[in-house]
Amino acid sequence: MASRPTERISFVTNGTPESEIAAQRLRQRYGDIAFDSAEVVVALGGDGLMLQTLHRVLRTNVPVYGMNFGSVGFMMNAFSEDTLGERLSAAQQTRIYPLSMQVIDTSGRQQTSLALNEVSLFRSTYQAAKIQIVIDGETRLEELICDGVLLSTPAGSTAYNLSAHGPILPIEAPLLVLTPISPFRPRRWRGAILGNRAVVKFITREAAKRPVSAVADNIELQNVLEVTVREDRSQGVTLLFDPGTSLEERVLSEQFRY
Repeated sequence: MASRPTERISFVTNGTPESEIAAQRLRQRYGDIAFDSAEVVVALGGDGLMLQTLHRVLRTNVPVYGMNFGSVGFMMNAFSEDTLGERLSAAQQTRIYPLSMQVIDTSGRQQTSLALNEVSLFRSTYQAAKIQIVIDGETRLEELICDGVLLSTPAGSTAYNLSAHGPILPIEAPLLVLTPISPFRPRRWRGAILGNRAVVKFITREAAKRPVSAVADNIELQNVLEVTVREDRSQGVTLLFDPGTSLEERVLSEQFRY
């Protein structure tokens, strides 16, 4: 990757005292410009901050390099004040694409949102949700009785999808993973792996009695009636990782943890 002049860096933090102090030192050393004018964004925080930052750069094509000041830091690099310009120049790139979520709620209102990790449907009350699953216009599951269901990108397959016992996908795989959340009927259905061109529609049944919310990363829409999800290849984001610690390597390594 071509070298980037350090004066084109914008630093963002998750607001903790430690990340703020580190950002101040980095700004003094490497400079800092406005977020919207940056050639590269350096995010100091955890995976939550990284996800927020990636959403901010979705339409600008500016790469993001994270340094870990969070609890997990799966999408972050190790923190160091030294040789930041060299680390950015040597960083490996990973390109990921979002899911587009289109929602019709029970009042007929239509809304859209994007998700880099997953789109999830959740029951909103004590009663289980009843959800019909339609893929490319064909009903594949007439009724899933469950706490919820999610559709994940490869990048999101190691996040909530994995906690819901869904499979991990290789980061470059042209696939999506469909995973139930606490399924009651059919109890033994464990989900499906789909091609990334699939159009998935979730239709809630008994929506007034069994309200359901839909979540695209951190955007929640309530009282949904229909949710249509497809991958959006018209826009994407680029993550930067130190050599030998790419997202591809991390996803592969995660499959051998126990």
